Amino acid sequence: MSRNFKFTLAYDGADFYGWQVQPERRTIQGTLAEAIERVTAERVLPQGSGRTDAGVHALAQVASCALVSPIPARNLAKALNDVLPPAIRVLSAEEVEDGFHARHSAVAKTYRYRIYRAEICPPHLARYVTHYPFPLDEPPMQQAAKLIEGEHDFTSFAAVDPEKGKITDPHEKKDEEEPSSIRTIFASHWEKQGEELVYTVEGNGFLHHMVRNLVGTFLLAGKGTLSAADMARILELRQRSAAGPTAPASGLWLVSVKY
Repeated sequence: MSRNFKFTLAYDGADFYGWQVQPERRTIQGTLAEAIERVTAERVLPQGSGRTDAGVHALAQVASCALVSPIPARNLAKALNDVLPPAIRVLSAEEVEDGFHARHSAVAKTYRYRIYRAEICPPHLARYVTHYPFPLDEPPMQQAAKLIEGEHDFTSFAAVDPEKGKITDPHEKKDEEEPSSIRTIFASHWEKQGEELVYTVEGNGFLHHMVRNLVGTFLLAGKGTLSAADMARILELRQRSAAGPTAPASGLWLVSVKY
């Protein structure tokens, strides 16, 4: 009889091509699947709460899968960490009810984006922040961040599939023919943390590249290229070209997932 497991993971995504398994590319999902097979001799594909992009990091990503192995959950976590590369750690493993699914059962996710503001970025931080030492007017960035709270259509901030011309949303269920681009943002704000300017956002789900596209747009507000009030107009247009550029992946962290 199989058991359903919930794994909480932390990883340095700098040297991986994101979460989702890809042929001949090193991914978090693929590496975790290989480790599970080495430990349990079972070939499974653990499902994550969301598909973080290449270079994106996680403090508490969640994955789930069913296993027949009788290994106790605590021992399973230790065994996986013994075979996983140091860049990926299983923080915990727990047996959960059969209906639990890392993605479909999630009710909220929190992301953080870190911008290092000092003139010189220390080498030990370079992989984990975006270095931006140029002038920024922070109040407009804070105002713009607050304007996206609530329920909105975030089409303007979603990556577009160049082949289909449709929104690419890794969080939608496969049986949905028309993925919705409406999301609810519970909290959105900037704050200074030492030499860093940090953006934190919590929502019930995020479209592909949504957080990085929001940050790129907030930076335009900080540069004075657009005003905070322009956020409402950009949301209403529902056009990716209306928003700012995609911020680099290095500064983005998946902080937590709520169930």
